[in-house]
Amino acid sequence: MKTSELIHVARPLPGGGEVIILNTGAIIGPEAEAMLQALHSRSVGGLREHLKTLGKRGAEKFMSMFYVGYGHKSIGDCGTITIFIEGVSMLAAKAVQDSQLYSGQEASTRFIDFAQQRFINPWGTASSRLILEELREFYVVGLEKVTEDVARRFPRKSDEDENVYEKAVRARAFDIMRGFLPAGASTNLTWHTNFRQTADALMYLRHHPLDEVRVLAQTIEETLNEAYPNSFNHKRHPQTEDYNKEWMKSGYYNTNPTCEDFVLAHDGVDRSLLREFTGFLRTRPPKTEIPKKVGLCGTMRFEFTLDFGSFRDLQRHRAVIQRMPLVTTQYGFHPWYLSELPEILRSQAQRLLRHECHSAKSQYYVPMGYQLPMMVTGDIPALVYLVELRATRFVHPTLRARARQMAAKLQDKFGDFGLTIHLDPDPDRFDVRRGEHDISLKSQ
Repeated sequence: MKTSELIHVARPLPGGGEVIILNTGAIIGPEAEAMLQALHSRSVGGLREHLKTLGKRGAEKFMSMFYVGYGHKSIGDCGTITIFIEGVSMLAAKAVQDSQLYSGQEASTRFIDFAQQRFINPWGTASSRLILEELREFYVVGLEKVTEDVARRFPRKSDEDENVYEKAVRARAFDIMRGFLPAGASTNLTWHTNFRQTADALMYLRHHPLDEVRVLAQTIEETLNEAYPNSFNHKRHPQTEDYNKEWMKSGYYNTNPTCEDFVLAHDGVDRSLLREFTGFLRTRPPKTEIPKKVGLCGTMRFEFTLDFGSFRDLQRHRAVIQRMPLVTTQYGFHPWYLSELPEILRSQAQRLLRHECHSAKSQYYVPMGYQLPMMVTGDIPALVYLVELRATRFVHPTLRARARQMAAKLQDKFGDFGLTIHLDPDPDRFDVRRGEHDISLKSQ
């Protein structure tokens, strides 16, 4: 079968977005794969015997009875699916991704043409639309000027490839100008998951504070019910639904009004147990992860402010636990974005930052350069992986600065236990190799 002949299950979203369940064309689909693995756990007949059973009976009744009906949730771990979500806000994307179990990809702001990209306007008024269009115009016009300014500040060296250099300059310009894009700018993402994780996530997403996310959750569920009608018709328990609704309404967002600039808020690491791992910490070479078992020693929690643009990168670290911040203007605009603008744009940018937004619905109109309260909890292996990856010259400067602060605190706390953190020795240098960090199809 050709890819053009595959029929994917799709549902539209209000305003032009779409949810698509990818049909890979596999003869043995996700439901059948889950059934085969479940049979394999209860019978020693072997796969070939189970395939005969599948051929005679199909997977539909099995999944409806055992996974949904009898509640054998682990069966749902065995059937994987890929959901493509298009045309939703960055806020909705973060909601879907707000799980340690999330796997998938999101479109980078460096590869979206924001001259045409839809900005979601839940207020629907002329004045709210004006706010969004002012931000769009500043981004589109300013991007070219900032690109020219970056090239002037960091001229190409004779041994640097021109194409790679131009990409690196462009990437730096995108890093600067993304701070002025609204959180309501639309994006695309994928969600590679399994039946069980999808159902568990939808239990919360359908009660999300944002209307857009609740509609998205409903659309995903309807699309899944069409694609896999025997695996997503779980019974809903009113008490559970009420509990989840209350939690999502009153406890979902981090709105800490007393968030400090940077603080180690909790240190729960057991030093006596950590001493058993000193040898492994002391001899760890660069680009090598600390054994996960060191996490038995306990966790730490860092609290600090960080702009929403860089939070989007921080949230990608699934090994740590984070709480979604309310996108607000309360904590001020990160000064790095303004300092990186050429003088001709700086005063114009400051005029754009005149609106105050503090409610869930107003998040769509907040530029991504505004700082937000962060809470990050993790064990030593997870935190060390995070800071070593995010403290390099190839990472956005606002996140890099926080990563290096966390690294310094970890080194101070656990250096005597053999912990060495391998950091970029020259993190602030403009490196044209940033231009190589791209994904593109090569010509045939």
